[in-house]
Amino acid sequence: MAYASAARAHGVQIREHVSVADITTTNGRVTGVSLTDGTTLSADVVVLCAGAWSRELAARAGVSLPLQAVEHMYIVTEPVEELHGPLPSPLPVIRDLDTGIYIKGDSGGKVVVGGFEPNAKCWTGSCDAFIELPEDWEQFSPFMQAALELFPALEHTGVQRFMNGPESFTADTKPLIGQTNEVRNLFVACGLNSVGVMSSAGVGSAVADWIHHESPSMDLTEVDVARVDPLTATTEHLQARMQEAVADQFAMHWPYKQPLAGRGLRKTNLHHQWQAQGAVFGVAGGWERPLWFATDPSEQKLPLSVGRQPWQGIAEREAAVLQHGAVLLDLSAFGKFRVTGPGALELLQSATVSSVDVEFNRNIYTVMLNERAGIEADVTIRRVGNNEFYVFSGGATRFRDYAMLRRLIAQRRTVTIEDVTEQFIVLGVMGEKAGDLLSTVSGCNKPPRFGRTARCQIDGAAVDVTRISYIGEPGFELMTATHDAPALFDRLINAGCKPMGHYALNSCRLEKGFVHWGHDVGPTITPLESGFGGSIDWDKSFTGKEALLAQCDKGVQKKLVLLKVSGQPLLLHDEPVWCNNRVIGLTTSGALGVRTGLSLCFALLELYEGYLSVEVAGKQYAAEPLTAPPYDPDNTYRYR
Repeated sequence: MAYASAARAHGVQIREHVSVADITTTNGRVTGVSLTDGTTLSADVVVLCAGAWSRELAARAGVSLPLQAVEHMYIVTEPVEELHGPLPSPLPVIRDLDTGIYIKGDSGGKVVVGGFEPNAKCWTGSCDAFIELPEDWEQFSPFMQAALELFPALEHTGVQRFMNGPESFTADTKPLIGQTNEVRNLFVACGLNSVGVMSSAGVGSAVADWIHHESPSMDLTEVDVARVDPLTATTEHLQARMQEAVADQFAMHWPYKQPLAGRGLRKTNLHHQWQAQGAVFGVAGGWERPLWFATDPSEQKLPLSVGRQPWQGIAEREAAVLQHGAVLLDLSAFGKFRVTGPGALELLQSATVSSVDVEFNRNIYTVMLNERAGIEADVTIRRVGNNEFYVFSGGATRFRDYAMLRRLIAQRRTVTIEDVTEQFIVLGVMGEKAGDLLSTVSGCNKPPRFGRTARCQIDGAAVDVTRISYIGEPGFELMTATHDAPALFDRLINAGCKPMGHYALNSCRLEKGFVHWGHDVGPTITPLESGFGGSIDWDKSFTGKEALLAQCDKGVQKKLVLLKVSGQPLLLHDEPVWCNNRVIGLTTSGALGVRTGLSLCFALLELYEGYLSVEVAGKQYAAEPLTAPPYDPDNTYRYR
């Protein structure tokens, strides 16, 4: 009611007792809404914040939202006599992550008891407002029993009200905020996972700012609706995810914990071959990919930990192969987009900070900026013809990056873009013997130079071999048609490649000082702050250039720094970095080196003078900024 009053005071008209029938669109852009009373409201921007009904409305406009309403319940007790005694007033909020319950005080000495249900019951029903569902004591009894153990006085207290209503949860238990991929200027603000009122002011402010400035002024990557894989919005997947998604909202957030329900959404046709090598899979961007490889059954299922990870020794074992052999990596989740047409070069030149006007089969790693010079994407672009390019992006950002590219070409009829991710498999062959092994299987005596791609024939299959590495070793990425991949995989394994998982890969890239978009760089950090300034082509025009020039004049106020941390704490992200008794920034990503044994992390820091320390779980660990990566600081592997 307070929001409604403030809105009316600012001229907003609120219409009650009428429903939205459809969101109207033309040529992929929102045009307004039609109401059930026959009225049509025209609008340049529409914000969909219909809670549990958002998924259905979005689907009518061709937008996929992984949102499912479930029966969510709590009770309100009669007044508890003890609350008028020595207990503090108001009663503090009690949360028990082991049992998934919360207890909090209510007016008049009453108590609210609620929980976040495992195996939540999915709900589909009418669009009537203020729906209350029947009491379900069988579903609620575990929460009640847990509450009685924590608060014995409740045993003699009556229940005034049992509230059971539909509450919407998302497949990954993160909100859905921002502009949709499928329809321009259609924004969503939904999927708030039972904390809608508490989040409403911040969400409203962020969405309004996003609409006004045409991009968010803060980093909303984690909740951006652009991350959504359409397959996650299917009824089958959502019903499977609700087995644990609701409970996960209130569960212990263990480091490296992987979801269990709703798995297998996207698998490559090499899945069973990786599995035969002992792969233990995790999920990223919807894809199943190997995290590590077990050599006996005891390594298949390892416990969760807040200290040294149980798989660390396995990752070190896998990385040890790099020194004298070659490893095989699954890189197939990369987003792969083919950009063609007479205007393709002009488009990509204006969208990226580096020049992509290069010779054919040259690969350029570069970034795309917003108008404030924040890094919206990091991509590798391969020119394969005068008017043809491949753009490669991260597996977790595939749909976001594809939508961004589509928006760029919306007004350019001379450019087309095609998502060809599923058409190709990419395998990484890395390590000291990678070149020798590749020569053996391909018959190519001279591998391509660093950053170049050559077409090879391996057992009759066409394979694009690119000399590139994300881990600081001599390495190649092999891209081939999906149907040719199984034979290529067997050929590489039989030639001596040993499988390596993504936990080892992540550690290696930190040892080499390579950044990760979404952690180390993102929409609120610029190339000058992240150390990417040397790759900027200042002679051309590109999005964000004016903001970068202004930052050059003003000088950067923060920098991305690679730190070596003493004591081997578990470094993840967002740990405070201290200097002179003051927090000057946060870590962005971290890992324990599998080759160097060093605890390493990136951190985005204010400019400082003095000694640094990183705080982990309340303890300070000395930190040393590195001017060069601890592994292969001279880039010697490029020239081997």
